[in-house]
Amino acid sequence: MDFFEITNDPLDVGAIARRVVPANCGATITLDGYVRQFTKGRETLHLVYEAYEPMALKEMEKLIAKARERFEIENVGIVHRLGKLEIGETSVVVTVAAPHRRAAFEACEWLIKELKRTVPIWKKEVYRGGEIWIEGEPAIKN
Repeated sequence: MDFFEITNDPLDVGAIARRVVPANCGATITLDGYVRQFTKGRETLHLVYEAYEPMALKEMEKLIAKARERFEIENVGIVHRLGKLEIGETSVVVTVAAPHRRAAFEACEWLIKELKRTVPIWKKEVYRGGEIWIEGEPAIKN
């Protein structure tokens, strides 16, 4: 069963991944996106995520529908955390179940790239000496 959520609570990657596992699948691929300490040579102190939640949830739902059209997958889960996140904390989990691993890998990668590009969730990087709002990723060419 597909699901998509936005929360302020810490994310349990394993519990989220297990929610998409059906008996007819042979693979579940899960991306655990977490806060890293260094970005482009800057030391990150923490990140802050904000979203326009009603639209973000609608866009997540659309992404799942598009992924189902593009890839041979069974279930998809996307959960994104908002608020202040410290180094090492999980900000996003994308998990995909499929009968075969290749489709699950491809769909998971496509979903995270499109999520960053299209879903109205914004990331502020707070680093030593300043802070900056980070833009989404460029369009995928395939």
